[in-house]
Amino acid sequence: SQSYIVYLGSHSFGSNPSLLDSESVTNSHYDLLGSYLGSTEKAKEAIFYSYNKYINGFAAILDEDEAKEIAKHPNVVSMFLNKRYELHTTRSWNFLGLETDHGFANDSVWKKSLGEDIIIGNLDTGVWPESKSFSDEGFGPIPKKWKGICQVAKGNPDKFYCNRKLIGAKYFSKGFQAHLGEAENVNFDSARDTAGHGTHTLSTAGGNFVAGANVFGFGNGTASGGSPKARVAAYKVCWNGCYDADILAGFEAAISDGVDVLSVSLGGRSPREFSESGISIGSFHAIANNIVVVASGGNSGPQISSIVNVEPWTITVAASTIDRDFTSYVILGNKKIYKGASLSELELPPNKSYPLISAVDAKFDNVPPAFASICKEGSLDPKKVKGKILVCLRGESARADKGVQASRVGAIGMILVNDEDSGNGVIADPHVLPATNVGFADGSAIFNYINRTKSPVAYISKVKTEVGVKNTPTIASFSSRGPNDLDGKLLKPDITAPGVSIIAAYTQANSPSEQPSDKRRTPFVTMSGTSMSCPHVAGIVGLVKSVHPDWSPAAIKSAIMTTATTKNNNGVEILDSSLEKATPFAYGAGHVQPNLAVDPGLVYDLNVTDYLNYLCGREYTSDQLKVFYGKPYTCPKSFSLADFNYPSISIYELDVWKSLNVTRTVTNVGPPSEYRVEIQQPPQFQVTVQPEILRFTHKGEKKEFKVTITMKPNSKYVTDFEFGKLIWTDGKHHVGTPITIKYTDL
Repeated sequence: SQSYIVYLGSHSFGSNPSLLDSESVTNSHYDLLGSYLGSTEKAKEAIFYSYNKYINGFAAILDEDEAKEIAKHPNVVSMFLNKRYELHTTRSWNFLGLETDHGFANDSVWKKSLGEDIIIGNLDTGVWPESKSFSDEGFGPIPKKWKGICQVAKGNPDKFYCNRKLIGAKYFSKGFQAHLGEAENVNFDSARDTAGHGTHTLSTAGGNFVAGANVFGFGNGTASGGSPKARVAAYKVCWNGCYDADILAGFEAAISDGVDVLSVSLGGRSPREFSESGISIGSFHAIANNIVVVASGGNSGPQISSIVNVEPWTITVAASTIDRDFTSYVILGNKKIYKGASLSELELPPNKSYPLISAVDAKFDNVPPAFASICKEGSLDPKKVKGKILVCLRGESARADKGVQASRVGAIGMILVNDEDSGNGVIADPHVLPATNVGFADGSAIFNYINRTKSPVAYISKVKTEVGVKNTPTIASFSSRGPNDLDGKLLKPDITAPGVSIIAAYTQANSPSEQPSDKRRTPFVTMSGTSMSCPHVAGIVGLVKSVHPDWSPAAIKSAIMTTATTKNNNGVEILDSSLEKATPFAYGAGHVQPNLAVDPGLVYDLNVTDYLNYLCGREYTSDQLKVFYGKPYTCPKSFSLADFNYPSISIYELDVWKSLNVTRTVTNVGPPSEYRVEIQQPPQFQVTVQPEILRFTHKGEKKEFKVTITMKPNSKYVTDFEFGKLIWTDGKHHVGTPITIKYTDL
């Protein structure tokens, strides 16, 4: 038997269900399943979640034959297996902050609100409530709209407390347990974060100010979340992996508790059809209840079409570097110096070089070279390694684990060399020995030196914090890329934000390297991943929403996207980790600029009807739509995805012999103004806009415009993508929309 999620049609009650309403829904679930299993008692044993407030469905353990029969029931609109998702940090899977002085906390544009009155929820691994990032110093009473609780099981010895900052915590493990049975040494009765991921992400979104935050003395400064004055709530849905059934329960709880923003740093390996994804369904219900949902885009870059969490109603976040490096150099015997990244506390004794050996040369005779090159456990011969600096290749196992393996076999230090995919994207990790991570090109030079030198030697310098690093941000190599595999007509990711070597709060139940043999503990740690960039944007959403409480989730998303920049701090186009020019498939609309997002001038707005029409455009039946929406919905007779009012324009397979029209509507959210269009033309195309001037006389006024895209005469035909940008400007505001075009001569 397996665990399934069964979706039924819409609820009969409105958006504020009473306890009686919810109970009657759960009873109807028992009755429905009982009619197949023989009794409601058996149904009560099988069902482990009844979604009875906003979502109408249940999660149950069923045999395959039972499942097949239930799927035929007229009220069952969708049914799928309770599948697993992963956290989007690169610590644990290589395939796959709280910035000191983040530059906008004290800016006058935020009217000193800093996210006050905003409640940010986080679906993750829980929270470490004692962290100073969740201190409620300076916080007044809990907002009246809050309906959540601080969930602690009876008889649980864990002294887990919430306060006026961390106002809620809940945990959901039944989906995980249904899949795996009882896991050893796991306390399922607590929202306490034993992994560290949830504490890190929640503090990045909404952590309080903490002076003197650092990692082993590096990067010292005042830490704070994107919305430092927001209240925060933790929904622990991830244990060893995160399961659909628990994720859905977390979404439903967050909606009913009254959060304003939801940060979701988890996802699948590849995008799933929306009607079969707990994240898609849960996030739709959240948006329908005016909650902004921010999700991580995944860590399967730089492979194309690896982007996940591609729902048009969520904000999908890519990851980029910041202007702070934790630098440690490799100095070879031939006097060549290479810049690496590290957070190793330990340093090599100075004024001396040490013998250098590549992992392949250090392997046991019977071990395959590919296995040894990545410093897999048990592959390295201590006799060959002892007292030397070991060179390991990045990939497969966790970066910090390679250091643990090196240390175990007696290495005095480690150089971690990027594989080709990782390019120059180096990551600072709290290694257990003196170690540094160098880029692919530098690594090749180091391997060359070893192979051509009789007695190769090297030195690894101690770590230094560098700020104001030029040519940043760059896109992280691991950040998942477009085009959107589920729907090429919708550009994803939407935005990029800081996601490499981010300092934020951490658990005291795990070591900074996440390796069991590492006994160190630290209140703050660096992590990397789209898991880290996602809560940066969630924090910014909190800031925008506290200044504009009446804006829809789509308006807030539009404001963040249209004010983004595609330039780095040197004023040139943002590069990816291989130092090539990045594209909208890497960064969406660009890198987030919080101060501009509060005053975008114009927004591209969308509502629930628009999202339902988008699903109609994907040929969803009215039955399938019931999974997302509480009332029956009839699709319009004609709907063009090209006219879906998204803040980006994606043309997928334009016939080169025809021109294509796209319409968009902008809403004025600033003073009366006259906007003129500027177009950065895709090289092989002519993009024209009608009208070229939009005049707004009042706030809230809407204007439609038409974009026509035509192949230029004498263009050379290529089957790749081309990129451009459409900008509306009144001199003060620049409302930017990326254009991506794939074309075909079919």
